[in-house]
Amino acid sequence: MKFKIREIFVRSITVELENNEKYEIEGEAKYYINGEELLSSNLNVNTIDGLIPDTEYTLRVETPDKESMEESFKTKHESVCLSVLKFGAKGDGESNDTFAIQAAISSCPKDGTVYFPKGDYYTGPLFLKNNINIWIPEGARLLGDTERSHYPVLPGMTLCTDESDEYNLGTWEGNPMDNFASLITGIEVKNVDIFGKGEINGNADKADWWRNPKIKRKAWRPRTVFFERSKNIRMQDLLVGNSPSWTIHPYYSDDLKFLSLRIRNPKESPNTDGLDPESCSKVLVLGTDISVGDDCIAIKAGKYYMALKHHKKTEDVTVRNCLLRYGHGSVTIGSECAGGVKDVNISKCIFDSTDRGLRIKSRRGRGNRSIIENISFENILMKDVKMPFTINMFYFCDPDGHSVYCQSRQPLKVDELTPEVRSVKAKNIVCSGADVSILCAYGLPEKKIGLLEFTDIDASFKPEITRTPGVPVMMDGLNPMSGKGVFVRNVSKLVLKNVNIHGSSDTEIDEEDVESKDCKKVCFLED
Repeated sequence: MKFKIREIFVRSITVELENNEKYEIEGEAKYYINGEELLSSNLNVNTIDGLIPDTEYTLRVETPDKESMEESFKTKHESVCLSVLKFGAKGDGESNDTFAIQAAISSCPKDGTVYFPKGDYYTGPLFLKNNINIWIPEGARLLGDTERSHYPVLPGMTLCTDESDEYNLGTWEGNPMDNFASLITGIEVKNVDIFGKGEINGNADKADWWRNPKIKRKAWRPRTVFFERSKNIRMQDLLVGNSPSWTIHPYYSDDLKFLSLRIRNPKESPNTDGLDPESCSKVLVLGTDISVGDDCIAIKAGKYYMALKHHKKTEDVTVRNCLLRYGHGSVTIGSECAGGVKDVNISKCIFDSTDRGLRIKSRRGRGNRSIIENISFENILMKDVKMPFTINMFYFCDPDGHSVYCQSRQPLKVDELTPEVRSVKAKNIVCSGADVSILCAYGLPEKKIGLLEFTDIDASFKPEITRTPGVPVMMDGLNPMSGKGVFVRNVSKLVLKNVNIHGSSDTEIDEEDVESKDCKKVCFLED
């Protein structure tokens, strides 16, 4: 077993063990800095903090079988460390610290750090600047202001002065719409690190954000963390949650790294996705533990207007060594994917008790730039995931979601509004405790799903007496299922190799309008 120092910050590093295990190992590895043991952990990804800027260190990792490895590194340069207390912040959880914290951020020079000593900092939205660090150590907590009127509004779209273009700030579910600024807001910032074992708490349970969540009141709900048109952003080791809506939302941004985060929202909280990269590229999610009230990770690329006028696909997304729990979907693509999603790799993760594992959802009207391709899932363990694999091209979102246009099973004309799924592959997946179905894929009759390839899959259902029938994908006219093994409609090429399904109500693949099949060693087995 080897290790790799993945990222170096001014006062911490993130380390990943290189093995074939999913998220965690048996036993514990020990981590030594300059000979001193600082950490013992069974996780594949760990953050080691308490370091000093501009300092050389030697990291030694000792595995459970006593194998030992070393690597030297130097922490990043820091120009100055500014405590928010010196700017007048109280940190007592009651005083409004917004202006004092914003003064510290605005005053911080290049390569400087804004530091939050232990305490509860009650604050409204804070706006970041380039080339700074935000350090929130253990015992420090940012608490979102609960008064809606204290949140500035980000306008959805403003016509540029020369009328040659539009300037977009606010966004809501893939459209340019007014929304409230987020607790942490970065607009066109670059080279920003936010790190520490502290907490960024949206405080939504103390406010009214979750009441009547589908009704716009002045503007749409804020996120907890929002980056727009930003670059080279890193977040490390923090607890982020209790969010008014989506928790962390990078938007039209690039070179993003989310490391060893813990993202938490109550199960019943509405639209509180964990992490939603939208129209972003070069995204790494590593060693992150997410449990929320909607999709754990939702990969998006806007709706039709943004794809037409401000096209940017989401591409080069890596999710590795993560634990994704209790959400509607573990990793979801869509439904706002009009710009297209390409080159997504999910590996070495555990999906635990989510409704769906892989969840792709789209619909007519997303447009012909909405191409989903090269999606790869490998070396995944799913535990008590009701529906491990779902692909739905009839998703009934939006006001017209139940219209004949969106829900017709008849082939319609392929035009500029027709989306497409080109290729999805899954390999080396173990699923236990499934409920409704293993694979449910429903493509468009006029633009079939291109390639579905599933290799080395071992899936088992709960005992029949404990199953709860359900509809695996959100579309009209689909009957509830229970113990359904493979249900596919409108697929160009279906490849199933070494697929074992235990306890299914089926004895064979349930398929219609599949143009080509390569199904070898597909076994439906009794309990």
